[in-house]
Amino acid sequence: MTETSTQPPAPTESRVEREHSLQIGAQTLRYRASAGTLLLREPELKDGTVQGEPVKAEVFYTAYTLLDAPPNRPILFSLNGGPGSSSVWLHLGLLGPQRVHSDEMGDCGPPPYALVDNEDSLLTHADLVFIDPVGTGFSRMVEGQKATEYHEVQRDLDAIADFMRRYLTREGRWGSPKYLLGESYGSTRAAALARQLQEKCELMLNGVVLVSPAMDFQTFCFDRGNDLPYICFLPTYAATAWYHQALAPALQALGVEALIERARAFALGPYASALLQGDRLDPAQAQQIAAQAAELTGLDADYLLRCHLRVDDERFFKQLLRQHGRVVGRLDSRFSGHDRDDVGEKAEGDPSYTNLAGAYRVGLERTLHERLGWMGDSPYHLLAPLYKSWSYKGYENKYLHTGELLRQALHHQPSLRVYVACGQFDLATPPDAALHSLAHMALRPHLKGQIRMAQFPAGHMMYVHAASRRRLSNDLRAFISD
Repeated sequence: MTETSTQPPAPTESRVEREHSLQIGAQTLRYRASAGTLLLREPELKDGTVQGEPVKAEVFYTAYTLLDAPPNRPILFSLNGGPGSSSVWLHLGLLGPQRVHSDEMGDCGPPPYALVDNEDSLLTHADLVFIDPVGTGFSRMVEGQKATEYHEVQRDLDAIADFMRRYLTREGRWGSPKYLLGESYGSTRAAALARQLQEKCELMLNGVVLVSPAMDFQTFCFDRGNDLPYICFLPTYAATAWYHQALAPALQALGVEALIERARAFALGPYASALLQGDRLDPAQAQQIAAQAAELTGLDADYLLRCHLRVDDERFFKQLLRQHGRVVGRLDSRFSGHDRDDVGEKAEGDPSYTNLAGAYRVGLERTLHERLGWMGDSPYHLLAPLYKSWSYKGYENKYLHTGELLRQALHHQPSLRVYVACGQFDLATPPDAALHSLAHMALRPHLKGQIRMAQFPAGHMMYVHAASRRRLSNDLRAFISD
């Protein structure tokens, strides 16, 4: 009996597309919606010579292209974060022609959930491409390749840059103004890609959009010996306490923006000085700082003292509303939920994420299978746990910091523009973390005007809040039109 070996089928690219229309006011947008995979190839070297260019991965994308549009229309590439997140949140929350339905606050309500036409879609001003990094969505390494090849900082950037280059070539879009939008770890990528695309692809972006930025990991990693996150988070602790009516009447009456400014002045002044002194801080001063911090954050002064004036995010989620039997959200601290009991140190989960996950799953499945006609029942990884094993090769014993790469990109290309959006109730990447990163880029004075920052009265995905979504959409339309 003769054994026969079977080779796995060669990977091929797939694509489906359909035409749809979207009514925004008096304007009718006819567009082509497409979903597909693009193969990434990389040269294989042996003894210093190229031995071929094998396929490494299949990258899944969803794209929307306006029909009957002028040539060389702007194109925007969109990335979410994690690392491990697919592009679903920006796709169905802010930019795409349809969005997940939610109320004015952003509550998605009970299942089965709904999709509605998105009157705030950026398709009015740009064609849209949503990228699922390798390991998310339907993006996979091909058989025979290392599964975690692109699950590290630089290799992830290499894959995304190569996808963008190949997509622009395939679609004939090199003549279009090019924009890149990244949310959360997607902003980590976007800040770095602005420079990498210049250096390795000679691809100059017109603009970079950073939503809930995470450029400098030192600003939000609560490691022992790192006092910076406590300073950056305190203004958002204050905003959260204000939202949940946990402050004294005089502070509640200030309004959230005035309160944030007061908390920021305290955080950058007396509080930062106290933390930097460590055990050299006089006990009487510590009592005074604890009292001031308690007044601004809604926490107990004695609790703050027992935490050495340092309350990390996980403790805050649980502690602020403990006496009411509730925990506050991480992605959006306007949301609250319940744990099994009220004596634990950390919250069991994030009520702001659980509000979104089921609704966005339904929206994604309906979009791909019902509206675009994508076939197959392979699992789409909405949020893969890649962050648990992500490799920070090259950044061992230091914090990942891509703000410097964005600075280089701006100095290299002074015409590049940057728009930064932050949520005042974001306890994942708070606004003051972004402010710190931007203030430490060492930009030349004539380039500082290239960056614009806006803050919104919502959380990490500020666009789930209806008023914030409308304002953010208008800002992005103006950003692309400038």
